[in-house]
Amino acid sequence: MKRHKNLYDDVCDFENLLLSARKAQQGKRGNPRVQTFNHRIETELLTLQEELQAQTYRPGAYRTFTINDPKTRMISAAPFRDRVVHHALCNIVEPIFERVFIHDSYACRKGKGTHAAVDRFTQFMHSNEYVLKCDIKKYFASIDHEILKQLIRRKIGCPRTLWLIDLIIDHSNPQEFVDDYFPSDNLFTPSSRRKGLPLGNQTSQFFANIYLDPLDHFVKEKLGCRAFIRYVDDFVVLEQDISRMWEVHRAIEAFLHERLRLNLHPRKQFVTPVRVGIDFLGYRVFPAHRLLRRSSGYRFARRLRTMQQQYRSGVLSPASVQQRIASWVGHAKHADTYGLRTALFSQAVFCRA
Repeated sequence: MKRHKNLYDDVCDFENLLLSARKAQQGKRGNPRVQTFNHRIETELLTLQEELQAQTYRPGAYRTFTINDPKTRMISAAPFRDRVVHHALCNIVEPIFERVFIHDSYACRKGKGTHAAVDRFTQFMHSNEYVLKCDIKKYFASIDHEILKQLIRRKIGCPRTLWLIDLIIDHSNPQEFVDDYFPSDNLFTPSSRRKGLPLGNQTSQFFANIYLDPLDHFVKEKLGCRAFIRYVDDFVVLEQDISRMWEVHRAIEAFLHERLRLNLHPRKQFVTPVRVGIDFLGYRVFPAHRLLRRSSGYRFARRLRTMQQQYRSGVLSPASVQQRIASWVGHAKHADTYGLRTALFSQAVFCRA
């Protein structure tokens, strides 16, 4: 397997850092930290470039907060200058891995995304009777640092680039503890191995795709499953034969356990006929149509009421309200939601106090 070298100068290149700063600030230009950085952007980027070239760069502390929509998760926000470095690294390294990722991996990749994944899922439903749906137990908190670094080294052979990658991985803040045991583990192994990547990092999303790439190739090439789709740790396999489905399930479970130190979520794995419809990436998908998940409709109705209150008190501008509503409508239009949208917006009135 070809290993790529001499990448670090491209990572540190001033034009790459400038492009990365522009990417990192998308949607956040009103943030005071971003405005401070932009006020002296040339000096900030030159300082960052010098630190990277001298390998004296050190990441700052994460700012953590919790979100509860749709489930409780801890989000870790890196300082803005660190986010610039994350983008700079991904700009150079990501295309190398993009060439080996399978077509049907849809998370955090150009030209992919949830809607493309659901469209592909619908296409597979037309020629298969059964679907195996799984996701991985506490995926980001379970990513093993040593295994991740080994997978990265299969493609990257540049020592300085590996230094920066290792620095970012090792700087991950503590995540939820996962005390799973695997073959040959002793009593202290779960606490002695470094695990977990922070949700919210550009690099974490990229590393998460690298970590499960061996699973993608195993399912497609070793098991011969043509109808396979993965979005982060949520994946489906479709087949005609239900007994074949359970064979695939056992093989995937063993592969994750033995090769990647991961477990399937015990309550989120099942085999079912495609005709009954499957919850996938926010939709209830059937072979001939799809619906928005009921919980998604309820959540947006709550957000709509909150937006009305914030608009009335002057917290939200008309442009902000329009942007948030347009974002949800763009998602909802990929399902049969005309009646739902009509009902929600016929009752929504926005006025100032």
